[in-house]
Amino acid sequence: MEQAIEDKASASQYEDLKGGGAHEVAGRGNAATDVYGHALISFDPKAEARLRWKIDLYIVPTVALLYLFCFIDRANIGNAKLAGLEKDLGLTGYDYNTVLSVFYISYIVFEIPSNMACKWIGPGWFIPAISLAFGICSVGTAFVHNIHGICGVRFLLGIFEAGMLPGIAYYMSRWYRRSELAFRLSLYIVMAPLAGAFGGLLASAILKLDNFGSLHRWRMIFAIEGIITIGISLIAFITLTDRPETARWLSQEEKDLAIARVKSERVGTTEVLDKMDRTKTFRGIFSPVTITTAFIFLLNNITVQGLAFFAPTIVATIYPRDSVISQQLHTVPPYVVGAFFTVLFPFLSWRWDKRTIFFIIGSPLVMVGYIMFLASEKASVRYGATFIIASGAFAFGALCNAHVSANVVSDTARASAIAATVMFGNVGGLIATWSFLPFDKPNYHIGNGLNLATSSTILIISTLMLLWMKRDNSNREKKTNDEELAGLSILQQQNLDWKHPSFRWRP
Repeated sequence: MEQAIEDKASASQYEDLKGGGAHEVAGRGNAATDVYGHALISFDPKAEARLRWKIDLYIVPTVALLYLFCFIDRANIGNAKLAGLEKDLGLTGYDYNTVLSVFYISYIVFEIPSNMACKWIGPGWFIPAISLAFGICSVGTAFVHNIHGICGVRFLLGIFEAGMLPGIAYYMSRWYRRSELAFRLSLYIVMAPLAGAFGGLLASAILKLDNFGSLHRWRMIFAIEGIITIGISLIAFITLTDRPETARWLSQEEKDLAIARVKSERVGTTEVLDKMDRTKTFRGIFSPVTITTAFIFLLNNITVQGLAFFAPTIVATIYPRDSVISQQLHTVPPYVVGAFFTVLFPFLSWRWDKRTIFFIIGSPLVMVGYIMFLASEKASVRYGATFIIASGAFAFGALCNAHVSANVVSDTARASAIAATVMFGNVGGLIATWSFLPFDKPNYHIGNGLNLATSSTILIISTLMLLWMKRDNSNREKKTNDEELAGLSILQQQNLDWKHPSFRWRP
């Protein structure tokens, strides 16, 4: 009897809201789509454009700066290695690889719990807090004296950085439509290649100092960059707005529009920020698109993180007679080119509302780069290969996270899907720490061959995923919604998430 009343109320609600305003649709308990997934409201494109630009100005700069120094604090160990870290700490053999691996162990383990905590606490507080913590850890790295000390600090750094990439991706999914998200994610993920470029420049500038207090050489890199991170995170506590409802810089009309337009793309959703539950969490993690995309991100991260940690080392083998500062500066240009494509591919993704096709376009670029590494020992050819690899590899961070976000419905499923994707990606980062081994230098045939294999696999899997999504959408068109949803309450229908008969995969 209660279910019949609930269903009747829902049907009445759909009729009441059809053609209604953003205020009604944005209200808690009100859906923005009918049972067939059709939006119940149309939006003024000019009003949306004004709102989107306002959100861009308030949200993107803060998270971009935080992620820039997040990645610098993670990857500056590569610059420190060139500046004498191994010798000063007595690292030999595979010790450097071990230090890198310790970071990824904690990073992987805490990935999903961190994003669930981000949803529970609220990203407006959670993201600045973990930024502050890893800034402190970076400063702490300047004071270690042996492998045990640096492993301990890197383990803590992994715990606090675990929530950063998925946390920001989840946070931005609260503000942007499906088609808009990839480009906005790229505006902060582009900080990864820029961190490689800026990190090299900053390390070169820092190394020109005689000392920083009692610290010298590589220790100055960790201390100065960590202090900058701490300062930015303290500012972020003030500037980062948790969600549209709490944005003091939006009018009530703009808040309603921000909520309604996001809700209008989520079939059967009655509130954008739903309560966490196990069913929706598992829907996000075990979606076939999430699992496949997460594996693609794993393979891609072997390349991206390998470049971050070993680009200075690779450049040193290409230009062995150059000074340390010159070698640091040679790592900058490939990252600048990679940054351009990190924004270009997601921008085109926004305009076309497509993501999978860019997996298929990007992977051959990486393949060509590693073929050049394997086929030639000329310094100019191998240095040119780093530009091509960066062009194809770095855009995957934004595209993969936007892809899994676009292919679930509820906020909880989105948080868990993004966390699972980034967790898999960091498994790739862990593998990357062992991809360039000391005995394999200077040509690193094992590392280059591994990356050629991973990029080739990405091309195959991406093509198969695109074909499967189109085929499954065709099969869903043949089903009858009324039969599929018969006897289900509103809550049960919402828990179907991507299994809802009105849901369509968004390639």
